Amino acid sequence: MRKTLIAATVAGLFSLPSVVMAQAAAPAAAPASPHTITGNLTIASDYRFRGITQTYDKPAIQGGVDYSHSSGFYLGNWNSNVSSGAGFPDGNLEMDFYGGYKTSFGDVGLDVGGIYYYYPGSEAKVLGLRADSGSVTNKEIYIGATWKFLSAKYFYSLDDYFSLRGVNALGVSTGKNTKGTSYLDLGASYDLGNGWGINGHVGLLSLDNVHNGDYTDWKIGVTKDIAGWVFSAAYVDTNADGKCRGATTYQPYCFTNSNSDNGAGGINFGSHMRDAGDSTVVVSVTKTF
Repeated sequence: MRKTLIAATVAGLFSLPSVVMAQAAAPAAAPASPHTITGNLTIASDYRFRGITQTYDKPAIQGGVDYSHSSGFYLGNWNSNVSSGAGFPDGNLEMDFYGGYKTSFGDVGLDVGGIYYYYPGSEAKVLGLRADSGSVTNKEIYIGATWKFLSAKYFYSLDDYFSLRGVNALGVSTGKNTKGTSYLDLGASYDLGNGWGINGHVGLLSLDNVHNGDYTDWKIGVTKDIAGWVFSAAYVDTNADGKCRGATTYQPYCFTNSNSDNGAGGINFGSHMRDAGDSTVVVSVTKTF
């Protein structure tokens, strides 16, 4: 037994340096970067913004990039094709730029920030009594909160809402501003497991100084994640006033298929008109990378 103990001790003495050397040679784990950059790409059968079609019920290709810092600050850009008849005369592209700060306290998450919507090549002066030319824009600040699978977000417009000016019941521009327009977004998203999820949404728009401008929109949908590709289908509807024939008052959500600086087309005019807030099913696929 003694010989065995001596042999074991000797073996341990000879093996100890190699163990120490192996441990010393192991590289230290690199610290996690505080910066995160992701991209996203979506193909959708229709682009619905707050329940209203932006592509005349046609498909949309969308994508963007997001940067976030471990401190909670974030910046991003998102883009989509749009129809000029959706309120963007001569424009066919939407570019959104946003930034803000997110934090959480247990199950409660908070989000505050701002977003700038820009439509290059569009002409804002077609949308009301504005003598100045320039692209359609919109500036909003927002504050949001989440709790488990529930969310709420409030948006407030700092300038004319997508460059719109006031309109009366006869459809005549009053020149009044639409600053102060607000939108409340209430949502729920629940993970069913195995890549499946369900979601719902109700939104309330209060559009200042535009007759029949206020409306409510809602959505219910299902998603399926397959190897990082998220497939979704959602029923979308609104009570927005978009009757294009026989209406006795102004219908702000009756859109044409196109609109331009020279007055061709235009809201409530043109040969191809559509209720932009009617019910539909939107299907899409999204990839984040």
